[in-house]
Amino acid sequence: MNDATRHDMTCAELLIRLLRDTYQADTIFGIPGVHTVELYRGLHDSGLRHITPRHEQGAGFMADGYARATGKPGVCFIITGPGMTNIATAMGQALADSVPMLVISSVNRRDTLGRGQGRLHELPCQQQLLAGVSRFSHTLLDPEGLPEALARAFAVFDSRRPGPVHIEIPIDLFNAPVTPPTHWQRLRPSPPAPATTAIREAATWLREAERPLVLLGGGCVDAADAARRLVEGLDAPTVTTINAKGLLGRDHPLDLGANASLPAVRRLANEADVILAVGTELGETDYDVVFDGGFALSGRLIRIDIDAEQLARNQHAALAICADAGLALNALAPHFPERLERRGTERTRDALDALDLPRDPAFADYAPLFATLAEALPEAILVGDSCATTYAANHLVSQPAPRRFFNASTGYGTLGYGLPAAMGAQLARPDLPVISLVGDGGIMFTLPELACAVEERLPLVILLWHNQGYEEIRRFMDDAGVERLGVDLRSPDFQMLAAGFGCAATRVATPDELTRALATRPADGPLLIEVDAAAWADTIAHA
Repeated sequence: MNDATRHDMTCAELLIRLLRDTYQADTIFGIPGVHTVELYRGLHDSGLRHITPRHEQGAGFMADGYARATGKPGVCFIITGPGMTNIATAMGQALADSVPMLVISSVNRRDTLGRGQGRLHELPCQQQLLAGVSRFSHTLLDPEGLPEALARAFAVFDSRRPGPVHIEIPIDLFNAPVTPPTHWQRLRPSPPAPATTAIREAATWLREAERPLVLLGGGCVDAADAARRLVEGLDAPTVTTINAKGLLGRDHPLDLGANASLPAVRRLANEADVILAVGTELGETDYDVVFDGGFALSGRLIRIDIDAEQLARNQHAALAICADAGLALNALAPHFPERLERRGTERTRDALDALDLPRDPAFADYAPLFATLAEALPEAILVGDSCATTYAANHLVSQPAPRRFFNASTGYGTLGYGLPAAMGAQLARPDLPVISLVGDGGIMFTLPELACAVEERLPLVILLWHNQGYEEIRRFMDDAGVERLGVDLRSPDFQMLAAGFGCAATRVATPDELTRALATRPADGPLLIEVDAAAWADTIAHA
């Protein structure tokens, strides 16, 4: 801001100005309420796009999908009390997966906070409640402190392990006059760089290794070129986790995919003499999704993470480097200008051949599904709920670039994520097709967001795998010898529901029918493709 635009404005007006001009926000997700009306004054003419979900959880999931597709923080405007408890689940998912999200909320007047007077939307301590699902939660008590609060939030997004940040503004401050700061510029703190000596030591260990293995997580998604140069120089088999899918490009000869829970990759991990893990939690949803504790590393572990505390979790590191993944990868890669021949491609191929995923009976129904999607829409972003197709895609799908595959099966593992998160991705990347992978159980959590998708004319493909209930939980109950209860669901007529929303819809039971449906998808609205899982399986079995 310069002197020509300096004049008193309200706190709410300054918020809009800072988000738009200083932090280059372009989209706000939110549902107006009586406590946030003043927050919306001037928003209509600000140039910022406002998206109205049908539930605050949908707003959070949309902001999450927007952020994962672009790397930019998703921004939400949320009302006091129930709006915040509604969005808390989405914030928990974003926190678990280190997704940048800015949640601006109202809160009751400053003179009523903590007094338990039964005010509208009152919570005993809203800030305390949201602190558990955010990197930090801040209550603004002085309008002059708004620029600093926003600067703190974006400093987290730019230079630390990201996640949701919550800033609540008492309703008596929205109209409070404030003088905008002069010459206010975005603070861009540098993320931590790796120590030169540590990088040299890591390079020495990796050069001397006979059977190196690389583990790349979601923290690496903005350093694809350096990651590719490094693993090729090392000639090392590489696990790319669910959130790192596409990092090395489609079907890279050193890419083991997100298959660290499967036996052949576990053997590679156990046999590796030096392991390099970059930007990954080494958590069970990536490395032990079968929950048997069988992922073991016996070699020396070099671990690089932007979060110093994370370096001490899950696996013991022989060499721990606190640094931004991109800076570290760019520092390491030049140490290996020429490829070290260590049978990396052969070892990767042998492991994948041993897995033989396309012909594994567990994936028999899904391999033709994803082959069809890849042929019809090879550049598509795939966004998954916690559902059967997503679990299979984690193993089967290879993407051409990062930020084109993400889902709710990692970390927090919420249901209802797939549809609104895909909408956020489509809003963020209108240049790419987006496919939402959902099940008949999970979509019911956030089905009303279909109205928003129609309203915004999003050309989204919603692939609904219909297996009459919560299939994964049915399987767990069966395996545990627990009689099924609450998992066999009565489903609505999804074709009729889609029509009621004004959404195009069709049913398919074969790959050919799916191909035809994708070829005729509308350009100005969503398409719901319902796959009868039983009929599809029968078709595949008799093909």
